[in-house]
Amino acid sequence: MSRIVYVNGEYVPEEEAKVSVFDRGFLMADGVYEVTTVIDGRLIDFDGHAARLVRSLTELEMASPLARDELLEIHRELVRRNDLIEGMIYLQITRGVADREFTYPEDAAPTVVLFTQARGLVDSPAAARGIAVISIPDLRWRRRDIKTVQLLYPSMGKMAAVKAGANDAWMVENGFVTEGTSNNAHIVKDGRIITRNLSNDILHGITRATVLKFAREAQMEVEERPFTLEEAKEADEAFVTSASTFVTPVVKIDETAIGGGAPGPVAKRLREIYLDETRKAAI
Repeated sequence: MSRIVYVNGEYVPEEEAKVSVFDRGFLMADGVYEVTTVIDGRLIDFDGHAARLVRSLTELEMASPLARDELLEIHRELVRRNDLIEGMIYLQITRGVADREFTYPEDAAPTVVLFTQARGLVDSPAAARGIAVISIPDLRWRRRDIKTVQLLYPSMGKMAAVKAGANDAWMVENGFVTEGTSNNAHIVKDGRIITRNLSNDILHGITRATVLKFAREAQMEVEERPFTLEEAKEADEAFVTSASTFVTPVVKIDETAIGGGAPGPVAKRLREIYLDETRKAAI
């Protein structure tokens, strides 16, 4: 059954959805995106994603084409039209259509696209057994805090992991872990959660922020600082956070088993808390 997608103010079957070949998202990766989780037909952490969207647009000197309430209504309408119970809604905004130039066009209207992806997320086999990651050099640009659509290197990293028989890759710069290909990285040592502090070096994860808030409320100790790859390999636990994986344990880094190769209690408890609390707050 065809999905209904949103393109520039219209809800259309996916087969009829079209974007110009002159769109700067296509030509220059000149655009930003967000992915909002849907559980039980309701939106998780919507306000966090909406706020980060505005920040990304602002950093690229792009005006926000839709207000928060307009975005919310579009998300809800897509959930309704596609009978989405569990999965994600992808949102992309580009600078719009203009002839190919490196300078920003002055009068281009932004291109806005949203579509749904039905996917089982809550009962995840990966979360139950844990995932394996490999380490790769972080060769991306230095504004990783902006959630842009230029995702080729993370895609290359993911493919390198798959070819190595792993699930994902953690990127490393000057010996320190930055983040995963599509998630934030965390380790646990002596009961203390350690995760890289916010800066231009990593994406300011919405799930990361929510999980750390819940961890502190549960009287868990959180330390936000860079950690090395060697620290990660010597950790008691490791896990990733993202909108699509929530909290997922990492049980192997390169050839090193973490926590005996099984999900640890901190990651499992944080996943339980995250799902319970965000379901209560979903809109």
